[in-house]
Amino acid sequence: MLRRILLAAALAATSAVALPAPAHAALPTAAVALGDSFISGEGAGSYQPVTDVNGVAQAFPGWSAPNSNAFFCHRSANASLLQASLAGIQDRYNLACSGGRPADFTAPGTTRAKGRTVAAQLDQLRAVAQTHNIDLVLVGLGSNNSSFTFGDVAEKCANRFIADAWTGWWEFWAYLNGPVEQSPCTADDLATAAQFAAATTETVNAVRQLLTTLNQVDADHKHRVVFQDYTNPLPFDLDPSYWEADGRQDDRDKFRELGAVRYAAGCPIHRASLSAGHLFSQGLGNLVQNVRNTLAAEFPNDDLVFLDVQHAFDGARLCEHPGSPDNALATPIRLQDGPSGTFVTSLSGKDKIAIQRIANTCVSYFQTCQESWHPTAAGQAVLGQCLSAAATTPARALTCSRQPDGRITTA
Repeated sequence: MLRRILLAAALAATSAVALPAPAHAALPTAAVALGDSFISGEGAGSYQPVTDVNGVAQAFPGWSAPNSNAFFCHRSANASLLQASLAGIQDRYNLACSGGRPADFTAPGTTRAKGRTVAAQLDQLRAVAQTHNIDLVLVGLGSNNSSFTFGDVAEKCANRFIADAWTGWWEFWAYLNGPVEQSPCTADDLATAAQFAAATTETVNAVRQLLTTLNQVDADHKHRVVFQDYTNPLPFDLDPSYWEADGRQDDRDKFRELGAVRYAAGCPIHRASLSAGHLFSQGLGNLVQNVRNTLAAEFPNDDLVFLDVQHAFDGARLCEHPGSPDNALATPIRLQDGPSGTFVTSLSGKDKIAIQRIANTCVSYFQTCQESWHPTAAGQAVLGQCLSAAATTPARALTCSRQPDGRITTA
């Protein structure tokens, strides 16, 4: 009897000893992209199905479908995140959405006008974090906000040029949204200082939520966040071969042949608008850098890198050389005559009624023209090289530039 009692006591003592917990397999590593069209891969083709707020994967729904369809986030298999060389990264997730705004980080796109039917980007990020250790996050945010959007800016300047080329100052130009001005764009037409300030605050608030979320859900709490700015698809001036046609330049009334030449080349814009466009691009670069610097002060232990890509397309912009758009790293402006899927590549010989109808297609079915003036697949490959360098640099800011011989350098 005593022997049984002693044996039971020994077994109880043994069972009370804590045994080592079984080792858990490390989560696979992931790189994630968040933000807008320059990150999602708009213009680069090979668009993948996108899961909507109901958990349904949306493939191409047809050209006449509502632009709110999740597919029109246009997440490209050629996006820079998927082309970059990222050592140690096992999986990649493109959660960006063409037209994405700061509000889309924390709320579904369905909660705002012209939003897409996708979940909040941070909710999508949380889902990735459940199965992966997030090591790299690429963020491209700021070109679309409550004050201005890239699409509206591009549409404004291109429409002014087309209206000026095909109509006289005494003629009524009847777009769906009313008459279109015919004068070149100025800097304040695109974004004022007050609008940039408001957009910066809006973007800081959204990215603050991103960093807070990452620090909560990332498995090992170690991740680099790369803040990429934007590159202008147009040069500081057009190649002289695009200055004049039929003896007319764009500083006079009506110049249809020249309008057709520039549209075919992908750059339907006044030469006088180009400087304003570059001031806008520089303003976006300042916005992104200020967002990074503000949040670096708030999150001193976070690994935050600013990636300047404003010179990444130097020498390969639309109409920078003869032969555009084939030799450019950005997509030309392309419209459709109704949601047909067939792009109009030439406006030569078309009258103003046809021009009006074609332009209005973009207004009614934005998906028919939303690829315009975005990086091509080759352009995204260049941005992928820039990201590769940003993923490993010890610096807090990196400038990525294209040299005259086509080499991509970083400093």
